[in-house]
Amino acid sequence: MPMLPSFDIAAASVIGREHARAGRNNQDALSLLAQGEVLAAVVADGCGSGAHSEVGAQLGARAVAQAVLAAVGEGISLEAPGFLEAVRARVLKFLTSLTEQLGSSLVGEHLLFTVVGAVITPSRTLVFSAGDGVWALNGEVHPLGPFPNNAPPYLAYGLLSPGAVPLERQALVATDEVMALMLGTDGAADLAKLAEARVPERDEPVGPLSQYWTDERYFQNPDALRRRLALLGRESVRADFTAHRLVRTPSLLADDTTLIVLRRRMGRA
Repeated sequence: MPMLPSFDIAAASVIGREHARAGRNNQDALSLLAQGEVLAAVVADGCGSGAHSEVGAQLGARAVAQAVLAAVGEGISLEAPGFLEAVRARVLKFLTSLTEQLGSSLVGEHLLFTVVGAVITPSRTLVFSAGDGVWALNGEVHPLGPFPNNAPPYLAYGLLSPGAVPLERQALVATDEVMALMLGTDGAADLAKLAEARVPERDEPVGPLSQYWTDERYFQNPDALRRRLALLGRESVRADFTAHRLVRTPSLLADDTTLIVLRRRMGRA
């Protein structure tokens, strides 16, 4: 996993209850790409009604991360009004090449995905999005959406109507000011509502969203975050011997859930 000198990173993606029950794939994806001292971090969520939206989420997360690094490599400043438009244009060029080869039906069936991303350079950090999800900076949580009719704007709509969906700047701050940064899909936004819920098969509360950037275990063990989310997403089955029946407790995560968390290393500038 890429790592900046001043930050530790935890990242994970797990399937939600409804997709697991339907036998569908996890339609979330994440990408972490580094180039020198620059890191691009992106989470993506495929459209639930798309037949194969996991394809677009996987391709889209990586394409956005690559486009971010390309724009930085070209010398475009994160502060420039055209930075995110340059990223968007590069991603749409890539998606256009796919539809030219495989057909325009690819858009609705495969290529609709939301984006929550960040680019971290030694001097500046930019958070951006297109569609729903959640992000948090230094403990302040910012939900994105929901949108009317549960229909968020998808970047690939730009293939059908140029300029339809821009990448929107959410924050631009000095990197020295970043203590903790979290990016999540809309499934991760639901975690904030589960603080008092009980963990399946365990007599303990789920706990606040802040645990994902304050708890040391998620950064000490590269698999700890995935295991925690998988535990929350597990269906619990126990025997009630008095009533002679099985008691099922459903997964707490209705939707696919994906997180990328960066936390400044203690004692590092």
